[in-house]
Amino acid sequence: MANTEGTISGLTETEAKEFHGIFVSSFIGFTVIAIIAHILVWMWRPWLPGPRGYTELLDGVTTAANFFV
Repeated sequence: MANTEGTISGLTETEAKEFHGIFVSSFIGFTVIAIIAHILVWMWRPWLPGPRGYTELLDGVTTAANFFV
C-alpha cells in the first residue's frame, strides 16, 4: 500500500493525476454541452427582446391562452 499520510485527500500522486484528468475531461464535456444547449435555446427563443420589444413574447402567450380556452 502506498504512503498517503502526507496528503489531504488520501490519494496517491498517480490517483490524484488520474482523478484530475477525469475531472477536467468531464468539466470540458459539460461546458461544451451547455454551450450547445444555450445556442439551441437562443435559436428557439431569444432571451433578449427583438425589434418590437417584448410584445412578441406576449403574442405567443395570448396564442397559447386562446388554445386552452
